[in-house]
Formats: sequence, structure tokens, C-alpha cells
Amino acid sequence: MADDRTLAYAEALFNVARAEGTLTEVEDELFRFSQTLQGSDELREALTDPAIPVARRQQIVEDLLGGKASSTTVALVSLVVGTGRGHDLPGIIRQLVEMSAAEANKAVAEVRTAVPLNQDQRDRLAKALGQATGRDVALKVVIDPSVMGGVIAEVGDTVIDGTVRTRLERLRKAL
Repeated sequence: MADDRTLAYAEALFNVARAEGTLTEVEDELFRFSQTLQGSDELREALTDPAIPVARRQQIVEDLLGGKASSTTVALVSLVVGTGRGHDLPGIIRQLVEMSAAEANKAVAEVRTAVPLNQDQRDRLAKALGQATGRDVALKVVIDPSVMGGVIAEVGDTVIDGTVRTRLERLRKAL
């Protein structure tokens, strides 16, 4: 049942963003917001705590995203938080990202790296992942300092670990 609700919310958000012609922008902003939400226990608790009035939770969204994200993104996150589904936001956003990629006939590749990638690096990585998986991919880059060097890419159920840590472990085992 929760999966049905998550999917229904994702479809609704997807349809609003598509109808407004801002799907790519909204999808990217929502993905980044989801990463922030998952990385902050304090924010997650503030947006999901039923003891905090709905208006206050929505104001937190406005304060956090206002001026940094499109009005559509702010309104959509505020709507989900306002209906008490804040704890479902990461799943809703994940579904929306997958829908957006599917509409573009691509697979989502979540890439974790220690540093931001420039456009040339993104293009080369997308091409390499496309060749490795046999599908066009839409990159979603997550900055993760624990990676230290290299990248970890997840495309569906496939994980490609090109981190320095993994390479050193393989070398150690080979010796």
C-alpha cells in the first residue's frame, strides 16, 4: 500500500512538472533535495514530526528551498510535506527520477564521487556507463567524501565500483 501511495505521489509530481515544461529542472532539484534530506537527520525529523504544525513544516521547506529552487519544486515538496508524507519523499523522488529517465528512454545511473564532476567528465562517464550497461543513462551525481577517489555507479541492479579503495583491495588480494 505504501508503494502504491509513493508511486501515486511520484506520478502526480511528474505530471505537474511535465505539464509546466519544467520536468528536467524539477527532477534535478528534487534529486538534490532528496540527497540533502537523507543526509540530515535534523531536517528529516523536522519535516516528518507530526508534533510540528503543518504550516511550520511547510515554512521550513520554503525557507530551505526558496530562491534556490524553482517555485514548482518548492510547491511540490511543500505539498508532500503538508499531506504528512514527508517520510516518503526520498522514495517519491526516486520514482519520479526513474519516470523522467524512462520518458527519455534512459536508465538512471546514480554516481557517487568525492568531488563534483565537470560537464566533460559527466559526458564521458555517461558514455562509458552506457557502453557497460547497453543502455543510455541519465547521470545523477552524489558527492560522497567517503569515496575518497574514483566513482561508484549504480544503474538499476548493477553496481560498478571504480573507487581507489576497491582497486587497492584487489591489488592487496592479488599480492
